[in-house]
Amino acid sequence: MLTPAHQLPDHPRLAEQPLVVMALCADWCGTCREFQVVLERVARAHPEILFAWADIEDDAELVGDIDVDDFPTLAIFRGGRPLHFGASLPLEPVVTRLLESLAHSSAGAIAVPHAVSEFGARLAR
Repeated sequence: MLTPAHQLPDHPRLAEQPLVVMALCADWCGTCREFQVVLERVARAHPEILFAWADIEDDAELVGDIDVDDFPTLAIFRGGRPLHFGASLPLEPVVTRLLESLAHSSAGAIAVPHAVSEFGARLAR
């Protein structure tokens, strides 16, 4: 199940420091609408991961200054540390492979734009 972005900061599962997948999308984007269906299926298959959906316009206060060049974009965190930030096509096998790779990885945080790091830090509070 996708958590609406505005509910994410207060989500009780954040204390568990699960993998958090934030889909950054736009209501007007057809590819995002396709992606939402795909991400819902992936979320049902991976209940151990916390999935959230943000419309960059409607959820601008939460998203902050994150600059999204391509839609949809995934921002993936663990314990507030960014593990991935980039565009994704609505291809279920590709998204699943990415998530499974990150879920089992011990790699540290990656370099991302400052606004993405800030967002992750807000999630970790």
